[in-house]
Amino acid sequence: MQALGRRASRACPRTSRGAREPKRVTARADPQVAGFLALLATRRAPRTVEAYGRDLAHLTSFLGRSPAGATTQDLERYLAELRAAGLAPATLARRAAAMRAFYRHQQLLAEREDNPAADLDLPRRRPKLPRTLSPGEAERLIEAAAGTQPRDLRDRALVELLYGAGLRVSEAVGLEKGGISLDDRLVRCVGKGDKERIVPIGRQAAEALRRYLARGRPHLDRRHRPELFLNAQGGPLTRAGAFLILRRRAAKAGLDPSRVHPHLLRHSFATHLLEGGADLRSVQEMLGHADLSTTELYTHVSDRRRRELYYQAHPHARRRRPQTDDDPLAHTRPLRSRRRLPDGEGGTG
Repeated sequence: MQALGRRASRACPRTSRGAREPKRVTARADPQVAGFLALLATRRAPRTVEAYGRDLAHLTSFLGRSPAGATTQDLERYLAELRAAGLAPATLARRAAAMRAFYRHQQLLAEREDNPAADLDLPRRRPKLPRTLSPGEAERLIEAAAGTQPRDLRDRALVELLYGAGLRVSEAVGLEKGGISLDDRLVRCVGKGDKERIVPIGRQAAEALRRYLARGRPHLDRRHRPELFLNAQGGPLTRAGAFLILRRRAAKAGLDPSRVHPHLLRHSFATHLLEGGADLRSVQEMLGHADLSTTELYTHVSDRRRRELYYQAHPHARRRRPQTDDDPLAHTRPLRSRRRLPDGEGGTG
């Protein structure tokens, strides 16, 4: 219990007066931070503004004063406290990004000449490969949403659209009826930064949407809403509702419900396209990525899957199982050669 208490106290940075940080601290009371967040809201997504607000509130609590007058030494001490508390490199990078944006805003307003967060030393973030479903698992998840009831038709259309178009969950639940062209099999969605893009969908997704619009949505539309996906009360489907739908269908398909979420289908969409021979630039446009390097991450997933298939399928690549004297089939299994090849003929060795 004492060790747990020490860990908790380390995870909660103290202010300059020695008091622990309160659970809910707001930085919007500071006029300079509030002005920065108000301007940021016109250019960035609401969740980004909310996250930056929390980060600056945390910094304000640590300093015990407005962060507008902080120095580079103050910020380095703050990051050192966060590292000691065990925060992940991704969290440290986001908080540093919030600080850099705030002080860049101050520079533009000529409120200070330097950016104290510009040269902060941050730990390198190791790229984390996204998890994906195999094509067979994706089919099982879609089949688990089969049914003739209105909510079954809605769930099938939602899963088909998330996997068949690679939409973000916010894009899917924000779709309106007018954003779907079933004849052309196109979806018009609005992504991050209010950027609009058009994504093609396959026949199965188009048929699932057609059945939902004809036989499912009219029974749910009690309030005459414009949104495409509705909940059981006739209101718009929320992000949380989409998560619950996928988890329920994943359990029915025999998949791990805690592993299945809307973004997993987006990862699977991109990976399966690249494995099928799609070019990287087209996948980038369908996903709505501003930077091609973000899409390139999926090529590494494809390479990993190719290696796994190779090791499973090729006779000379199969990993040998330990043999025992009582194994009657030991002499029938192929063994990998131990002969060393001359330099230049054996790859990397």
